[in-house]
Amino acid sequence: MTLAVFDIGGSAVKYGKWEDKQLSETGQFKTPVTFEEMQQAMKDVIARFGEGISGVAISSPGAVNVKERRIDGISAVPYLHERPIFDELEAALRFSITIENDANCAGIAEMGLGAGRSVEHAVFVVIGTGVGGAIFINGQLYKGAHLFGGEFGLMVNRNGKTLSTNGTAVNTADRFSKMIGHEISGKELFERYDAGDQAAIEAFNSMYDHLADSLYNIQVSIDPEMIIIGGGISARPDVTDEIRQRLEALLVEFGVPGAMPKVTACEFLNNANLIGAAINYENLMN
Repeated sequence: MTLAVFDIGGSAVKYGKWEDKQLSETGQFKTPVTFEEMQQAMKDVIARFGEGISGVAISSPGAVNVKERRIDGISAVPYLHERPIFDELEAALRFSITIENDANCAGIAEMGLGAGRSVEHAVFVVIGTGVGGAIFINGQLYKGAHLFGGEFGLMVNRNGKTLSTNGTAVNTADRFSKMIGHEISGKELFERYDAGDQAAIEAFNSMYDHLADSLYNIQVSIDPEMIIIGGGISARPDVTDEIRQRLEALLVEFGVPGAMPKVTACEFLNNANLIGAAINYENLMN
C-alpha cells in the first residue's frame, strides 16, 4: 500500500509518500487561502508522486468527526470545518481518504511505531503553541463522547488559567517578555535558562509545575502505563526529566507513588503527524 500523506497546519501543509512503513519524498507548501486551492495543491503533489498511489491520509486540525465525515470545531484553517469534507476530497482527489486530528495522528504514530509501541494504556501530550494530546486505552484511540478526549490544554490549573496558557514555552516566554519590557522567544528564554539566569529558571519552574499538576490529575483519572511528551520542546531531555520528577513528587505527596507511569519523550518529531495519518489509514482500511 502506497499513500499520499498530508498534514494540514495553519501556515503550511506538509506532505510525503508512505510505503512499506517508510516516509519519503517529504516537502511542504504554504497553506492555501481557499478550499479549492487546497484541493488543487494536493492534486499537484499526488501527480508528482506518480502511479501507484492507492489512497490519501490526512492529519488535520479540529475535531474530526469520522462518523459524520466532517471536521467540527474551529482552527486556523476555517474552510476545513462544517462541510462534507471527506466526500468532497474523495471526489476531487479520486482516492479513498482518511482524516484524523493532528494530535491524535501524532499519538497514533508513537503508539504504532514509536515510544508507545509496546504499551496498552498511554497518554500522549503535545506541547507546542498550546497543549493537546491523545488518549489510548487497550491500544485504541479514545476520542470521547464529544470528540474532546485528549484536549488537555483546556484543563484548568490552580491559578484559574488553562494548561495551554500556563504550560507552553511560547506563553512562558510571552509572560517573561512583558516582565522585562521587550520581546523574546521561547528559544531565547531557554538560552537564558541554560546560562543559569534565575528569572528564566523560575519562569520554567512555574511552567513545569503546571504541567505536572495537570498530569497528576490525568494519571489518577486514567492511570496510563506511559505518558509520552511530544512537540518540539520534547527534543530537550531536561524537559521530560523535569516533568517526570515533579509528577513523581506529587504522587508521593498524595500517597499514590505506585501509580507512577513511565514518562518519556516521543520518538517522532516533525514527521509524527504524517506517519500517524498513514498508520490511521492502514488501520481503518485493512
